[in-house]
Amino acid sequence: MEILDRYINQLLAKSSPQMPVWNIEKIKQGAKPSWNYMDGCVVKAILELYHITGKEEYLSFADSFIDYFVEEDGSIHSYDPKEYNLDNVNAGKTLFDLYELTGKEKYRKAIDTVYSQLVNQPRTLAGNFWHKKIYPHQVWLDGLYMAQPFYMQYELAYHNGENCLDCYRQFLNVYRQMRNPLNGLYYHAYDDSREMFWCDKVTGLSGNFWLRALGWYAMALIDTMDVMPDDKLGKEKQELNRIYKELIDSMLPYQDGETGMWYQVVNRGGIKPNYLETSGSAIFAYAIMKSVRLGFLDPSYFAYGEKAFYGICSKYLWEEDGELQLGGICLVAGLGNQEMREGTFEYYMREPIVKNEAKGVAPLILAYIETLLAPASPK
Repeated sequence: MEILDRYINQLLAKSSPQMPVWNIEKIKQGAKPSWNYMDGCVVKAILELYHITGKEEYLSFADSFIDYFVEEDGSIHSYDPKEYNLDNVNAGKTLFDLYELTGKEKYRKAIDTVYSQLVNQPRTLAGNFWHKKIYPHQVWLDGLYMAQPFYMQYELAYHNGENCLDCYRQFLNVYRQMRNPLNGLYYHAYDDSREMFWCDKVTGLSGNFWLRALGWYAMALIDTMDVMPDDKLGKEKQELNRIYKELIDSMLPYQDGETGMWYQVVNRGGIKPNYLETSGSAIFAYAIMKSVRLGFLDPSYFAYGEKAFYGICSKYLWEEDGELQLGGICLVAGLGNQEMREGTFEYYMREPIVKNEAKGVAPLILAYIETLLAPASPK
């Protein structure tokens, strides 16, 4: 799609490590540039675009962006592993590709820097990483995406697979603890201590099914399975595939018939002011199409992902004053320790809806890539 190429080039032309136009959170805060998961999402997508197009400008952009933060000794500007924030692991995924593509030794050292966080990351009683040190005993679906694909890739590439089963078991714990068996959807977060105001005091679970959190989890599964070798982890990969397929099958009944998108609170689409949300829908578009390409889902599923992709472009991608805009993106939603983040339906409705934000931009690029990689569209 020519319009997507134009949109991507527009974003890159206006962005630098000091001021990426897609990082609306930082812009609103007036914050200095920092190592963060939002930029990591977009740069990873740009690297994937480089792999399929071979266009050097994409590699050059990604390299210069990450190079800005990584010092020669492998330390990373503005990143402290001892904050134990899983969000900060996400941008580390870009380092594997960049080390292989550029040969810069500092990227290899930086991979170890990021991994050092996971070595000492606090854990729940069942063994899952805490989402953040400031959110003790909490597991969020978001954190599976932020950390587990990196964790699995590091173990296989540099640690002889020593802790691959630990990564696998963290997915199993989420399946057992956070999935609603009646509809197959997963709650946004879980508090192992049962102390947070937002959790059920018996189950420890938050109260709603937030689209983007479910999307992060879907991407965590597919991106982790993508790097798992069949010879060493075939049985575990099959089990994650089963869990993943169950998730997708549980999401499909909630897919909007007209646009192919999903609602911000997935199972309450008929209640105003619930809305069709871009970032989570783009994530599922990407995950579904990628998993068909990799053989984790039957080819018949491709149409569901493709419909979501084109639905987003039709509903939320438009031109304004000569520039393209991508709308319908929930800026941020979380739980944690702030009373205004109570996890109710009303909470997810009152979080800001923005445009051109990383969490919508990155998965839409990834979904676009999958349409380019598809051998033949079922349309």
